[in-house]
Amino acid sequence: MKDQLAALRPVVRLLPPTWRVHLRRWWNAGRAARATGAGDYESRLSQEVMRFAGEEIVNDLPRIFDYWSNTHLRPVMEVFGFSYPEDFFALQIQRQAAELGRNVHAISIGAGNCDSEVHMAKLLLERGVAAFTIVCLDVTDTMLQRGRRLAEREGVLEHFRFVSADFNRWNPTESYDVVMANQSLHHVTNLEGLFDAICLAIGSSGIFVASDMIGRNGHMRWPEALAIVREFWRELPASYRYNVQLRRHEKVYKDWDCSLEGFEGIRAQDILPLAIQRFGFDFFLGYGNVIDPFIDRGFGPHFDPEIDWDRSFIDRVHARDEKELFSGTVKPTHMLAVMRRDRSATPVVRHHLTPQFCLRS
Repeated sequence: MKDQLAALRPVVRLLPPTWRVHLRRWWNAGRAARATGAGDYESRLSQEVMRFAGEEIVNDLPRIFDYWSNTHLRPVMEVFGFSYPEDFFALQIQRQAAELGRNVHAISIGAGNCDSEVHMAKLLLERGVAAFTIVCLDVTDTMLQRGRRLAEREGVLEHFRFVSADFNRWNPTESYDVVMANQSLHHVTNLEGLFDAICLAIGSSGIFVASDMIGRNGHMRWPEALAIVREFWRELPASYRYNVQLRRHEKVYKDWDCSLEGFEGIRAQDILPLAIQRFGFDFFLGYGNVIDPFIDRGFGPHFDPEIDWDRSFIDRVHARDEKELFSGTVKPTHMLAVMRRDRSATPVVRHHLTPQFCLRS
C-alpha cells in the first residue's frame, strides 16, 4: 500500500490544489475505516449515539475540578484576556466580527446539547455583538433537539441553526469564518479527513478554534507521567482510591484505556501533531497532565475543596505538574488553540510552551 501511494505522488502533485485536498480526504477516510473496521465503527457509533441521547448533563465534573480550575487555571487564562473555555470561543467570534465588519458565520463541530454554544451567544450579545450565526453540528439528534429548546428558552434561537451529521464524514457545503471544536476532537477517528474539511471550510480568512484533550489515546498516562501519578497515589487514604466510574478499588493506580469501547480519547495523541502539519497557530495554550486523574470523574469526587488536606494535596500535584511541563519531562494533555491555514504567524503562547515544544516525541 505504501509503495502504491509513493508511485502516485508525482501524479497527484500535478492536480489543482482543491482536487488534491478532496483526494487526500477520500484516502484518509478509507484509511480510517480500515483502521477501525467498518462494522466496528458503526457499532461504536450506535453505542455513542445511544449513550449521549440519554445524557442531558455531560459536563458534570466534581467540585475539586472547579477548585483547581479557578485557583490555578483561570489566572493563566486571564493573562490572555479570557476566563474559561466558552469565554475563549466567544472572544474569537468577537474578534472576527470586528475584523470582518459583517455577520460572522460559525460552526461548532460535535456541539452535543449546545449548552456551551448558547452560553457563547449570550456572552456575545452582552458585549454588543449581534451579527453572528452559530451552526451546531452533531450526530445525535436528541442532543440537537435539547440545544434548540435551550436556545429558544434563553432567547437566542435566531442566532442558531442545527445540523445532524457525523463529523467523521463531514463535507462542508459552505464557508465559515469560525470553525469551533469544543472537547469533540478526541472522539474523532478520521482526524485527517476532518482537518482537511476544516481547511476547506475556513478558506484563507477563517479560523479554527479548539479546546480539547491531546494526551495519550484513551486518556491514559505516558510512562513518565504515570510514574509521578503513582508517586502521589501512595499518599492517598484508602477511601480516595475507589474509582467511582469503574466501581473498583485501586491500591495502585491502574491506567485504563477508555477508547476500547467507544470513541472517548480514541486518537487524542494525534490531534496536536496533525494540527501542526495542517495549520498555523495564532494562539496556543497547553496545560495539565499529572493533575488529571485527581480532579476527574473517577477519583475527583473524593476530594472536598472545603478540607485543608484535600486542597493542599491538589495544590502540590499542580505545582509538580507545572514544574514537569515547563521542563519538558511531561507534555500537556489539554490545549486551547486558534489556528488558520496561513502558517507564517508566530503564535502567542505561555512562556516557551509552543505547539512544537508540547509535542511528545
